[in-house]
Amino acid sequence: MKDHKHEHEHEHEHEHEHEHEHECCCHDHDHGHCCHEDGHGHCCHEGEDRKTEVIKLIISAVLFAAALLVEHVFKLHYAVYLILYIAAFAAVGFDVIKTAVKRIIKKDIFNECTLMTVASVGAFFTGSFSEASAVMILYSFGEFLQDLAVDKSRDSIESLINVMPKDAEVYRDGETVEIPASEVKVGDTVIVRPGRSVAVDGVIKEGSASFDTSAITGESFPRGMSEGDRVMSGYIALDGEIKLEATAEYDNSAAARIASLIEGAEAKKAKTESFITKFAKIYTPVVLILAVIVAILPPVFDQQWKTWIHRALTFLVVSCPCALVISVPLTFFAGVGAASRSGILVKGTEYLEALSKIDIFAFDKTGTLTKGTFAVFEIHAEKDKAELINVVCSAEAHSDHPIAKALSSLEYEALDVSELKEMPGEGIVCNIDGKQCAIGNTRLMKRYGIELQNSLCTAVHACRDGEYLGYITLKDEAKDNAAEAVGSLKSLGVKKTVMLSGDAKAAAESTANEVGLDEVYAELLPDQKTEEVEKLLKEGKVAYVGDGINDAAVLARADVGVAMGALGSDTAIEAADVVLTDDNVAKLPKAIKISKKTVSIARQNIIFAIAVKVIILALSFFGITDIMWLAVFADTGVALLCAANAMRAMKCR
Repeated sequence: MKDHKHEHEHEHEHEHEHEHEHECCCHDHDHGHCCHEDGHGHCCHEGEDRKTEVIKLIISAVLFAAALLVEHVFKLHYAVYLILYIAAFAAVGFDVIKTAVKRIIKKDIFNECTLMTVASVGAFFTGSFSEASAVMILYSFGEFLQDLAVDKSRDSIESLINVMPKDAEVYRDGETVEIPASEVKVGDTVIVRPGRSVAVDGVIKEGSASFDTSAITGESFPRGMSEGDRVMSGYIALDGEIKLEATAEYDNSAAARIASLIEGAEAKKAKTESFITKFAKIYTPVVLILAVIVAILPPVFDQQWKTWIHRALTFLVVSCPCALVISVPLTFFAGVGAASRSGILVKGTEYLEALSKIDIFAFDKTGTLTKGTFAVFEIHAEKDKAELINVVCSAEAHSDHPIAKALSSLEYEALDVSELKEMPGEGIVCNIDGKQCAIGNTRLMKRYGIELQNSLCTAVHACRDGEYLGYITLKDEAKDNAAEAVGSLKSLGVKKTVMLSGDAKAAAESTANEVGLDEVYAELLPDQKTEEVEKLLKEGKVAYVGDGINDAAVLARADVGVAMGALGSDTAIEAADVVLTDDNVAKLPKAIKISKKTVSIARQNIIFAIAVKVIILALSFFGITDIMWLAVFADTGVALLCAANAMRAMKCR
């Protein structure tokens, strides 16, 4: 359960910072390298020119090849090829050794740099010159390739951030001016021309256009929008020119929120990642102790010191945990990238892992499973249907209430309305063609002596001169794909689906039955929603999906909170762990699939890496093989294979 989740997040971030001091790092700032780590269990090279790294690797490889030729082909004096081996080793190994020394001084002894330094330097002293150089060259080459892999996954995610426009064209003081997007204010009129990106969220006031919304919503097809439609920053106008009224400032617009969520996604580590970090802290000292035992204890009996020291050094190289501390975080980060490209923003990789274990999905109703707008559902007239429609629509035409707007879709003959008075919470009282009329709910009808039962859906009743004319029901329609999404969740292993709604019981039950939910809890206040989630948490892992301010507490309390990013309130989005950028509930099954695939790949890497290391460690200990090259494969080779496997998570759909 996610008890006091957000309090623990701060503790977790501090723990994460502490862990950074202990994970593998092979380069430092003194030589233009970036010594900070990126949350993926390895060092970043972003502060250093890639060309310098390539040059070092090429020089080292050339010197190593020359040393092999001198030793095995030209057979010159060993001092010549020893110098070449040392030079090849130093070109790429100096920074590794330097970092190891710095870490030891800081009392961080058990790290990968220390392992590599002890193994390679020790190999030199045992006369294994070529193997010692090869260990460091291949290790550095592997680190370089792994950095490239991480950069690729990061670039694919940050490409979403690039949709953020830098400038905006607005009306100011009667003229059109171009200003930094960050200076746009709420209420400004912003002009968006074909080919330009929308700078801030807003409502179209003039014009129409087709928009490429893929960067924000993940939709592949252009979306046509016109006056009155809401557009989000990051949408790109494909044709037509529009004028929109800004409804949010730059920093609070959709694309800015997305950028913030993506940039912060690395900061929170999944439980699997935490396991790997803790595993490495225990694993490394154990391996060092075992290596010392292998180097000292057997020779006491057979006096073959050189053989056993070499085996101990091989043992150290094999045992380097870089495959685990690099590939597992990389897998989760790649999974976050895949989700982001589909319009599913995961605030932390821990929530991507948690999604794979959800037992219960709880939903809000309005705006989450339903469209959030009223539509005419049924017209029931006591006598004349046309008369009912004309009376109701003529009166409601003078109101700005959402129900009145829904009724405006009906065709009617406008009647003469006078002495109109709105009754808050009840409806409208007026004269129509000289007759007293009341149009509203059952409470208003009761005022005029008409007793009615509540209808299943929101209903507008009408009476004229005390005679009941009938009613028109309106319903918040379920989203077209809501039922399909719920069915898909169940097929993916979700055990129960529940609705927690503040709406009337009849309306909530109607929607729940339509989309196929298992349980319904209606007429709930925010604190009551939280209480219901507390009960559900006793049954298993819970995800809650909502969009309103009243959902914020529940979103924070659930194991995974999922918010609607397009129409959802800022409070709900802030409290949530996952955001659906276009409010499409059909993306929930996709999120589950991505999370399960990501976790599966991470487990594959863990099992493969440990299995290979155990096998080669056993072979090395018993002397079946003590070839340092095989040890290099067990370290760098396995790490590369695991990193390549991790990148498959980027293709999750």
